[in-house]
Amino acid sequence: MTTKTQKPPELIGDQHPITAWQKKAIMKNCQYNEDIKNEWVQWATGENSRTSLRSINQAQAKKIILAQTGGEIITQPKEKFFATFDVNKPSHRKILSLMRTAQWTKVDPVKGEIPDLAELDRFIKSDKSPVRKPLMQMSDQETQKLIQALNGIIKSKYK
Repeated sequence: MTTKTQKPPELIGDQHPITAWQKKAIMKNCQYNEDIKNEWVQWATGENSRTSLRSINQAQAKKIILAQTGGEIITQPKEKFFATFDVNKPSHRKILSLMRTAQWTKVDPVKGEIPDLAELDRFIKSDKSPVRKPLMQMSDQETQKLIQALNGIIKSKYK
């Protein structure tokens, strides 16, 4: 029986090799064009012989991303969004209903007033949430705990 070997965690630091999310960001900014990517690597390294993203370090990757985005750089990968839901699950629809009751809504120019999922995301990630993990990964019991917490917010709001 073979065991799976885990990939070692990526090291963060300017002298360490480029990270996976940096590679993806550079390629996306290059519109997945190899020739453009090659030019960026040559520019960042100052060497015409180097064209592989694997040959650059994190500082050089940051330099490329900064130049590509006009100075805007994200130092960490985007944080996971916890408020993604499945409209086919009754418990998720109940959460949307409770959000409306709690007035966690925003105005959409096309659809009108809709639940503010960013507010739900902040709540789930906060210390006040009974379960701190993405809604799609919650078990039925955990979803019920979240529903109870939202009911408590509504009760306190409309005393």
